[in-house]
Amino acid sequence: MTIDPSIGPDKARELFRAELADVRTDAELQALRTRWVGRKGSWVSAFMEALATATPEQKKAFGRGANELKKEVEAAIAEREAALAATRRPADAVDITLPGRPPRLGHRHPLSLIRDEVGAIFTRLGYQVLEGPEIEDDYHNFEALNMPEEHPARDMQDTFYLQTPLMPAAHAATAEAIALRTPALRPPQPLTLLRTHTSAMQIRHMEMNAPPVRLVAIGPVYRKDALDLTHTPMFHQVEGLVVGKGVTLADLKGTLAAMAEALFGPGTGVRFRPSFFPYTEPSAEVDIQCIKCKGAGCAMCKRTGWIEILGSGMVHPAVFEAVGYDPNEVTGFAFGMGVERVALLKWGVEDIRLFYENDLRFLEQFGL
Repeated sequence: MTIDPSIGPDKARELFRAELADVRTDAELQALRTRWVGRKGSWVSAFMEALATATPEQKKAFGRGANELKKEVEAAIAEREAALAATRRPADAVDITLPGRPPRLGHRHPLSLIRDEVGAIFTRLGYQVLEGPEIEDDYHNFEALNMPEEHPARDMQDTFYLQTPLMPAAHAATAEAIALRTPALRPPQPLTLLRTHTSAMQIRHMEMNAPPVRLVAIGPVYRKDALDLTHTPMFHQVEGLVVGKGVTLADLKGTLAAMAEALFGPGTGVRFRPSFFPYTEPSAEVDIQCIKCKGAGCAMCKRTGWIEILGSGMVHPAVFEAVGYDPNEVTGFAFGMGVERVALLKWGVEDIRLFYENDLRFLEQFGL
C-alpha cells in the first residue's frame, strides 16, 4: 500500500487497524511494524516529514495526531506480539495434530531365511535338525571322518587351532557317555580347534545313537580363508546324513533333487559329477541347472548351464567303524553345502561380504 500522509492520522489509524487484523505470523507482524513505525519510509516517518511544510496551526493538530498514532501503533503491535508469543509452540514441542510416524519393522537376515527354509524342507522329509559345539576336538573334526594326518584340510593354514586346549564339563560328560555305550571307541580328547565343518556333529550323533539315522546339522564353521567376493573366515554349512539298511546312491539323488526343487523351484535339474572326499566313497559334486538361464547358458553359469551347489557321496566304511557301526550291516549317504552359497544363487547376490556388513539398505530388501 502506498503511504500518503495527506489522508491524516485518523484515516491512517483505520488503515492500520485493518492491516493489523490480517496479521497471523511473526513475519507479518514484523513487516507491519516496519511499514508503520520504521525509521525510514514508514507512515509515522512520513507524517513527521509532512510537518516540515505545515502551517503553525496545522503543526499543532497534525503533530498531536501523529504522536497519538505512533503510540497506538506501537501498543497494538506489542499486544499482538505478546498474543503470538503465547500461542507459539515451544522448540521441543510435539505437534499432536501431525499424523503418526509408522514404526520401522525389522527384517529377518537373509542367511536366517535360508537356514530356516532348508531346515523346514528336511523336517518335512523326516530329518532331525541338529546343532552342535563350534569348538571341536581333532578326532571328531578330522580323524573319525577318515582324514589322515597328511590331509590338506588339516593344514594350519586352513584351520583355526586353539592356543590352549579345552575340556569343559559338558564335553567330558558326553565323552564319558560315549565310552559307556561303546567302550571300543576312542577316549575323549580336549577341544583344540574351531570346527571346519558340521560333519563333526554327524560323528557325535552316531556315537550316541544306533542306526537308523536321518539328520541335518546346521551352523557356523570356520576356516582360514581370505575375505573376498566368495570367501569368508566364518560361514554356515548344512550337512545331511542318512544311515540304515539298504540306503543307496539313488536315495541320495532323489533327496537332493527334491531339495533343489524346493529351494529353487519346480523343474530344477540336478547333475552328479565324480569327485573325492575322504569320508565318502563313491563321492560326487552336485550341480543344479542354472536358475537364471534354465540351462541355456549365461554369464552366471559361465555358459555351461550348470552351477555347482554341494558335495555328497556314500558314507565311507571307515567312518562307520569309527563310530561303532557295522559297515556290513548298514549303508548311508552324506552331503554338505554352504548356506551363503545358496543365498548367493537364490537372490543373485554377487558379494558374500554383504551378508556380514549390516548395511540396512541391503538387509531391508528381504522379507520378515
